[in-house]
Amino acid sequence: MKVICQGLELSDAVLKVTKALNSKNVTPILEGIKITAKNDSLVLFATDLELAIEKKINAEVLLEGEVVVPGRFFADMVKMLTNEQIELSLDDNLRLKIKYTDGEIEKQCFSVEEYPEIEKLSDCKSFSIVSKEFKDLISKTIFSVSTDDARPTLKGCLFEAEEFTISSVALDGYRLALVKKPLENKVDEKIKVIVPARSLSELNKFLDDSEDIVQVKIENNFLMVDLGHSCVMTRLLSGDFINYKQIIPNDFDTNVIINKDQFKSSLDRAAILSRGEKNNLVKLDVKEETLHIVSNSDDGANLHEIVAINLVGKDMTIAFNSRYLLDCTRVIDDEFVKINLNTPVNPCVITPCDKEDYLYLILPVRMV
Repeated sequence: MKVICQGLELSDAVLKVTKALNSKNVTPILEGIKITAKNDSLVLFATDLELAIEKKINAEVLLEGEVVVPGRFFADMVKMLTNEQIELSLDDNLRLKIKYTDGEIEKQCFSVEEYPEIEKLSDCKSFSIVSKEFKDLISKTIFSVSTDDARPTLKGCLFEAEEFTISSVALDGYRLALVKKPLENKVDEKIKVIVPARSLSELNKFLDDSEDIVQVKIENNFLMVDLGHSCVMTRLLSGDFINYKQIIPNDFDTNVIINKDQFKSSLDRAAILSRGEKNNLVKLDVKEETLHIVSNSDDGANLHEIVAINLVGKDMTIAFNSRYLLDCTRVIDDEFVKINLNTPVNPCVITPCDKEDYLYLILPVRMV
């Protein structure tokens, strides 16, 4: 193998695929990155058998070939050579030479015959979605995923695709996020899968705010996202997701409409005081056409702000973890949000004022 490429492109690609490496892996070959020089490109691939990432870059291929290079070593080296033109060459003893302007590095590598073969999905269930919509779908739910190992199915987002719509749901026992997005094609057979949060987090780094169409394929407990220049493949979580629909109330006694930016600004200030408190407690007091936001700190400091609202229904006093409220306000793009309440101990549902594509449910904190 002999190939010439640009250091910046190579470093960027290596950085992306190393996210699929697992430092806890006891199999040395899985700590490596498979590099393949063929046609006019260099393809980098890494996997820990749960997540696989492939990235293709342009290159001048003088001699085709492939090898598995130690991942962390390769990443550390090429990130120091971003301003260089790099030549990679492999000898018959699997020693890789990395040649650049001022010198060269040699490293013993592994044969690709030892590396696990992971085939891309082909004839299977699939859907197509615009890149910016897919990115939004993930961003608006992933922060609500559970980190509790005792509930493994909640450590991912539930994807449900039917007809021309896909939804993503995440919950952790304290809050729930649900978002719906349009698909570019009709799904003939309903799709229902749980995608690990770690995989979605890495996938989101490949997505952009463009109108490009992304192809998603699902087969045999795997999901693959084909981005043309890149490919991300993940093993799905097994088991049944909680019946989230029965958690979401349909009727409310109190409806508050508030400017989202004003609400977020007040919460930001309240959170500074409440972050030392148990549960990051912030109290919301709904009175007529105003919302009183109150928080206290351990050292006796307190905050009281008043924000104008439109109120339909009864006055109410209720408390929440300020961090959970802020997470919601950071991902809603609309000017106004609707806060739907029943009692101080029942779930609150927050939605954009004029849209039905996003819903955020949060459990209140009991006040002493």
